Amino acid sequence: MNTEEKVDNPLKQQLRSVIFGTETAQGKRFDIILMICIVLSVLLIFIDTIEHINEQYGQLISIAEWSFTVLFTVEYILRLYCSLNRLHYARSFFGIVDLVSILPSYLGLIFPGANVALALRVLRLFRVFRVLKLLRYLSDGHLLLKAMVQSSRKVFMFFFSVSLIIMVLSVIMYVIEGPNNGFTSIPKSMYWTVVTITTVGYGDITPQTPLGQGIAALTMLIGYSIIAIPTGILTAEISHEMVRTRDLRKCSNCGKKGHDNDADYCNHCGSELEKL
Repeated sequence: MNTEEKVDNPLKQQLRSVIFGTETAQGKRFDIILMICIVLSVLLIFIDTIEHINEQYGQLISIAEWSFTVLFTVEYILRLYCSLNRLHYARSFFGIVDLVSILPSYLGLIFPGANVALALRVLRLFRVFRVLKLLRYLSDGHLLLKAMVQSSRKVFMFFFSVSLIIMVLSVIMYVIEGPNNGFTSIPKSMYWTVVTITTVGYGDITPQTPLGQGIAALTMLIGYSIIAIPTGILTAEISHEMVRTRDLRKCSNCGKKGHDNDADYCNHCGSELEKL
């Protein structure tokens, strides 16, 4: 049978309205129950990594994890069964995530430890965008991603410059402080420089000489002076993208510009805008 078959089977129609439908009452209930099961299964995976909990309740958690795995396996098979285009669903983002969320359990039977990848099941929570009707806000995420891509060269040059500063300061601190004060190698000095320039300051390595302490103070000041640069670059690109995505039509009544591209009326005075 063709994978692009029309769903004329009543059972398939019913399953499709429940599993893929977000408008019907049954579909909404199914999505909510699915979200709860996903959250519970992810929580089980997380708490199973706590040693004392694993020792006391490891067997119960394992049974629960397999119960969720079987449930999600049945759900995946049903999704394939009632899809209008099975290949399209299997290749889609959600289809791949659904498959990846159950495979580790079965791989763990062959390769011990593979079931740790079950934590990837958390990706299924992306379905919350569909359940809560948040897909319309993904355009804002696309704008942010586009701004990040546009600013990538500037950000790369910034990090390259910072890397050069880190290397220079690392060599200076290695020469001034030396192994006796914890700066046993240049890579170790680079670790100290990164920790200091990012203003984290773990304190596991500290300069002891007056000159080294002076360089440390300078490094901290450099960190404070450059920490906002990537934010500024990204903010400028986001602002630029927001302006670019706005419509430049001028309202004939109030003269306001900067409307949404699909706007029919002015967002300031409500007058009808000229059609594109």
